[in-house]
Amino acid sequence: MEISRLRALRGPNLWSRHTAIEAVVTCAPDECCMASIQGFEARLRARFPQIGLLQLAGHAESVPLAHVLELAALGLQAQAGCPVTFSRTTATSDAGVFQVVIEYSEEEVGRRAFALALELCRAALADTPFDLVAALHELKELDEDVRLGPSTGAIVNAALARNIPYRRLTQGSLVQFGWGSAQRRIQAAETDRSSAIGEAIAQDKELTKKLLDAAGVAVPHGRPVSNADDAWDALCEIGAPVVVKPVDGNQGKGVTVNITSREQLNLAYAAAALISDEVLVEKFIPGSDFRFLVIGNHLVAAARREPPIVIGDGKHSVRELVEQVNSDPRRGSGHATSLTKIRLDDIALASLATQHFTVESVPEQGARVVLRNNANLSTGGTATDVTDDVHPEMVASAVAAAQMIGLDICGVDVVCDSVLMPLEKQGGGIVEVNAAPGLRMHLQPSFGKGRPVGEAIVANMFAPQQNGRIPLLTVAGTNGKTTTVRLIAHILTTQGLRVGMTNSDGVYIQGKRIDTGDCSGPKSARNVLMHPDVDAAVFETARGGVLREGLAFDRCDVAVVTNIGMGDHLGLNYISTVDDLAVVKRVVVQNVASTGVAVLNATDAMCVKMRDACPGSVIFFAQDKHHPVMATHRAQGSRVVYVDGGDIVVAQGKQEQRVALANIPITRNGTIGFQIDNAMAAIAATWAQGVAWDVICKGASSFVNDAQTAPGRFNFFDYHGANVIADYGHNPDAILALVPAIESIPANKRVVVISGAGDRRDEDIRRQTEILGDVFDEIILYQDQCQRGREEGEVLVLLQQGLVNAKRAKKIIEITGEFLAIDTALADLQAGDLCLVLIDQVDEALAHIAMRVVGK
Repeated sequence: MEISRLRALRGPNLWSRHTAIEAVVTCAPDECCMASIQGFEARLRARFPQIGLLQLAGHAESVPLAHVLELAALGLQAQAGCPVTFSRTTATSDAGVFQVVIEYSEEEVGRRAFALALELCRAALADTPFDLVAALHELKELDEDVRLGPSTGAIVNAALARNIPYRRLTQGSLVQFGWGSAQRRIQAAETDRSSAIGEAIAQDKELTKKLLDAAGVAVPHGRPVSNADDAWDALCEIGAPVVVKPVDGNQGKGVTVNITSREQLNLAYAAAALISDEVLVEKFIPGSDFRFLVIGNHLVAAARREPPIVIGDGKHSVRELVEQVNSDPRRGSGHATSLTKIRLDDIALASLATQHFTVESVPEQGARVVLRNNANLSTGGTATDVTDDVHPEMVASAVAAAQMIGLDICGVDVVCDSVLMPLEKQGGGIVEVNAAPGLRMHLQPSFGKGRPVGEAIVANMFAPQQNGRIPLLTVAGTNGKTTTVRLIAHILTTQGLRVGMTNSDGVYIQGKRIDTGDCSGPKSARNVLMHPDVDAAVFETARGGVLREGLAFDRCDVAVVTNIGMGDHLGLNYISTVDDLAVVKRVVVQNVASTGVAVLNATDAMCVKMRDACPGSVIFFAQDKHHPVMATHRAQGSRVVYVDGGDIVVAQGKQEQRVALANIPITRNGTIGFQIDNAMAAIAATWAQGVAWDVICKGASSFVNDAQTAPGRFNFFDYHGANVIADYGHNPDAILALVPAIESIPANKRVVVISGAGDRRDEDIRRQTEILGDVFDEIILYQDQCQRGREEGEVLVLLQQGLVNAKRAKKIIEITGEFLAIDTALADLQAGDLCLVLIDQVDEALAHIAMRVVGK
């Protein structure tokens, strides 16, 4: 059994809405039936008992090892604690070759689980050892390393609950919520509105104290020190006990409290100096340590923090007691768990020494042994929720502190005896203000109830009716996608929106191309959704990107499917039939929002079938309003778009709106059928999006289909009185759509320039010239430099084979090179002739034609 290809499907895809790993797995003939491998299942279960059923009851078909690999890869993730449930194995058209798909929650974990599952299956085949414990430990460790920490994860989960999409921008905790101009960003518990100045102030503990003191907030007195001797002088000035901390530390690093002796001070100074060049000595305030979480102008959570301790039992040493505490599954070595393991470091040893203990001491029953004086969770402390008990004046002090420093999310550290009374009445004070505060103690306190702090942060970022989404329209199909996308984008621009658009020509932001080439895949779409100057997104969604990576978005407002035809890379990636292709194109329809709309071609049976897959509503379009699908749909009160009396009509029930085809330039007064279809699709999409009718009409009438606006989409040039048309038609269906348009244009002689893409099926290449040979008088065949895997001259042979029974073509020329072929055609044109150039290198070919036209 071998894996020949492994892909990460990072969005909704052909198989499911889950993120998934897709693999192409080849099984040897004897591996296509597990039952034929004697003892295999028993050996497999001995190595992985939790694998579950390999075949459902009542199913008699053979189980290939690819299916076993699927269940093993999914099962290993599940046993490692990953929330995954979906998997599937499908046989391809090639014997012994299967597509195996498993859901993942973290891509790296999914990939590694696949590799370990393959090792497991091979070990069961060869009857060799497989270390399940080590494999699961590796996956758990990897998952903990790469998944979002609890603070960021809580915010992400809260956003998802409000239907706000998110994208992780780094391997760390930088996350984007929403799309385009509606987006917001966080990094852990910091937002894009967190003041950089506020963060700098919070890092400077001395400056923080000065500002809070100026605001009338109770703070402990102290001063910065330059060395251990200066620290001792400060202690003597302030009076013991004191606290020593780095001026710009965080997470309790380098903080030592309740210092009364020179020996303690020297150790504390050394610990603080490791964290910062500047050290602060301040008065120690007796009492409990509290953390208040302020978001916006509200206190949303409060917790009492306890330092790491162990309780003696008269039997075990301090070291053994620490090991017992650290065995709690809630404790980990980082921030991924709700609690952190206690460390027996120099600070812990010093703390033990002040209590006359060592790590080998056996404390008596009930003795409370403190391992550290500061109470941060990151150093092994615990937390008890006290949110409901905080006195209103103490709340006001915490909010005032956050606002004085300038932080929208702020952790305020308070030391006092109780939260039930104001700070001033008990001699308490605010000892620190923290940017990017940890949320663990509030989400999963050691005692008391957790608080919805993730929800509070999201509510502070997005108003109640906001979900961070912008209008998102996507267009799929075999032909007409790019023109439809461009027209939709133009109409939305006419509405006053800043539009981001992707298509097979590039990426456009507000009409400016920022990337070139075929950008109809998910990577380009994600780049548009990340751009802050985009109010609406319009995507051409090609088959290749869906198969390769899935969609770039979780759901769309409008999905258009123009048509499903032959020749669109059939035979690649196990998409062998038009039915297979329809399943791929249907993915955009399946992921329409429940409030969204699918715009479907009523004359295409494959498109019509997609209506059942749409979670939202459907608009059908067709030139014939009497088409049975159209008539039935309208009779049911649903929306339709059709042609009537020289107008494009949008209708629902008895209500109609009209725009004359004569006012839509791309249709050339209604003479170009496929452009009418494209215009109907774009008008239907913007109608579905709620664009005002007058705006739709204005946009459709001002859209010009020239080489600058829609390159390679039926672009007209005048050359010595001959019509030259450049088009990117590249499959039989596209050429069939072009023929009626060509035949509607009077011409003394018709000439076509064509090549064939080498990665298409032989029959598709032949079919193109079969069609053209009955329509054109002269045919110029050219071979380009890139043959896409074909032998030299192979494409030309296939094109010639398509002309064997040509009814009209009398002159056939073979040329090497696209530009030379164009020049050859132009050189023989006379006024009144027509030349169709089916271009391959769109921008370069259009520039070449334009240069010839200008230089005529």
